[in-house]
Amino acid sequence: MSRPPDPDPAAGGPSGAEPASDETRSAGAEARGPIALLRQFGLRPKRTLGQNFLADAGLCAKIARTVAPSAATNVLEIGAGTGALTAPLLELGARVVAVETDRDLSRVLREAFAGPIQSGQLSVLEADARELDLDVALGGLEAPRVIAGNLPYHLSGLLLRRAVEVSVPVERSVFLLQLEVVDRLCAAPASEAYGALSVFAQAVTEPARAFVVKRGAFFPQPNVDSAVVVLTPRERPVALTPVFSGLVRAAFEKRRKTLRNAWRGVLGLEPAALEACAARAGIDLTKRGEVLAVADFERMAQAVAGGAGA
Repeated sequence: MSRPPDPDPAAGGPSGAEPASDETRSAGAEARGPIALLRQFGLRPKRTLGQNFLADAGLCAKIARTVAPSAATNVLEIGAGTGALTAPLLELGARVVAVETDRDLSRVLREAFAGPIQSGQLSVLEADARELDLDVALGGLEAPRVIAGNLPYHLSGLLLRRAVEVSVPVERSVFLLQLEVVDRLCAAPASEAYGALSVFAQAVTEPARAFVVKRGAFFPQPNVDSAVVVLTPRERPVALTPVFSGLVRAAFEKRRKTLRNAWRGVLGLEPAALEACAARAGIDLTKRGEVLAVADFERMAQAVAGGAGA
């Protein structure tokens, strides 16, 4: 993750659950002190990259266990930072591809984890996750695959969308995000936090908040609390078609509007066609978008795609 922890005795093993070598344990322990590592390499957190490092070894280990409950797990870690999450993942026996856009931190990772890199348990990929082909990166890993990361607040929406839209099968995605964002991802219809983000996330995954991480656990300390969210792919995901996406966005652009007003003219729908589609989908147009579940939006999208005269 791009937010690492304090030094802590390391134990564990490389892929296949073999006991970790002294070199692996040493590298893991060194990589778990962000403040010390940054000082060692003459670095400071870069605000332009949204760098806040998780400085609690216990929390990092807890997140790692959520990401990789078995030693066979293969992890694509977005924003590895100084290796806060990387180290406990390696100790658990996971194979990790650590993505880091900051050239300075990539150098830190390569030096701190020289042993696991040499053994093939860890690969460091210097790349911008906003542009990286995630399918290609995941394609190099065997199942079970997991995407994980401590996502910068200002990029969380974009990176979340990219992660849930991958075509390579993953077991789950585990992210450390702003608490407010996690609550929105997991919100139920008609709740205050429920919105377009909730619908899009729940259309393709089953989001669950694992636990809260208080702001004091980070260096430097942000102004908000965070939380870990687990996104498990749905067995039958909803197709995020332009029609589905257009209906969802329009429904939440002005929350006070009824669906009749919010959807008027959207996707070229005339009033009569809108009424006909809503009738077929069983949607009450006097309601507001915030009361519709994912299945409601899906039915309406299917009705619109089928045409008012279908």
